[in-house]
Amino acid sequence: MKIKDKEFVPYIDEAELASIVGRLAAEVSRDYVGRDLVACPVLTGAYMFAADLVRRLTVPCEVSFIKYTSYSGMSSTGEVKCALPFLPTIEGRDVLIVEDVIDSGLSMRHVIDAAQALKPRSLRICTLFYKPEAFKGDYNVDYVGREIGNEFIVGYGMDYDEQGRTLPEIMVVKD
Repeated sequence: MKIKDKEFVPYIDEAELASIVGRLAAEVSRDYVGRDLVACPVLTGAYMFAADLVRRLTVPCEVSFIKYTSYSGMSSTGEVKCALPFLPTIEGRDVLIVEDVIDSGLSMRHVIDAAQALKPRSLRICTLFYKPEAFKGDYNVDYVGREIGNEFIVGYGMDYDEQGRTLPEIMVVKD
């Protein structure tokens, strides 16, 4: 499949995604019984994953979107911009940041710092994909759907230059 100037091929199908999301929802639900959970999906990439995740939770959950960006095309700009900050209502509550993919960890570090400034009761991170080879962060990722290499992926909310988000599966750029 061609998206703009790049060719993409199938990588992870809908069934495998559903299985990963189901496992993560079970783990989160187990850990948040009796807690005051606020899921904070990072827009725009995590919107599909977050919608599927919170629908499968078995514990009450409020959803509050945030938006931090550092990508342009297929690479990070190195600069993290906040377009939609955390709401002050996370203070004293159990916050779960929901992310599509964590690679270098630069953007997530900014997200964590912004959340911690509002003094949540607890703060955890749930990511659909994690790139351990690229990760340079100094924090733990609490819930990982699947580890992947450094390949560039699109679909299921993730994009290449704003295209490909609506694909129901994950595609990888063809070498």
